[in-house]
Amino acid sequence: MNSTGDPRGILYPEELPTFQREAAPAELVDRVRWFWWPRWNLPEGQQVRQKLLPFPASNLVVETPLITLNGPTSRASHRLLMGQGWAVGALLRPAGLAGLHPAPREIRDLAQRLWVPDLLTAVKPADPVPGFTAWCLEHLPEADENGLLANRMEELIAKEREIHRVEQLAERMFLSVRSVQRLARRYVGLPPLAIIRRYRLQEAAQRLREDPGHSITAVAAELGYADHSHLAADFREVLGITPNDYRRDSGTISGD
Repeated sequence: MNSTGDPRGILYPEELPTFQREAAPAELVDRVRWFWWPRWNLPEGQQVRQKLLPFPASNLVVETPLITLNGPTSRASHRLLMGQGWAVGALLRPAGLAGLHPAPREIRDLAQRLWVPDLLTAVKPADPVPGFTAWCLEHLPEADENGLLANRMEELIAKEREIHRVEQLAERMFLSVRSVQRLARRYVGLPPLAIIRRYRLQEAAQRLREDPGHSITAVAAELGYADHSHLAADFREVLGITPNDYRRDSGTISGD
């Protein structure tokens, strides 16, 4: 189940355990994009390596008895699943992260453990979202003017595929490049160019996986890469593999 309708970030959907995403309710969308939760029950001795290309954002994650604030990542991530378990996370909007951490750069590529016993109590394994939602509404401050501006920055990058340079983003927002850089540093913890490149790379991976007849060169051109080699370099830097490797591993046939 993926009620958000957005498959980005999941590199190998067929290898996932039971996995759901649910969009945040209207009164929380300025702070949380969606909630996600996997469940797994693997035979003894079996392991599943879950590989993701995370959104350029942070996640608040509950996995009893731990709660962690997972900062923005600079590369793909993976997790080894075994036995039986579950987790639930909130994909935070920039304004939502601001209510939990004053300097997101400090938790880049890190998981910071939090002591929040009332959140552990609120989240119920059978139906984790209502309690998580209620906790967020009570404890995450509503977005202020700068937080809303940072959310708009993220929305523009996510939706406007023609934006592939920071100067374009600044022009669309009627801000200076320096102002956009400060917003990204304070509310995301990644440089704005890294945010842009992550969204484009997510889209590239989705297209390569879902449309094997579409050439890698065409995907690169549509997403603002200078050429095929620049997309390949981005894949190698973040994922550690080439676009053709990814197509092969995901069971599709290269269009080049």
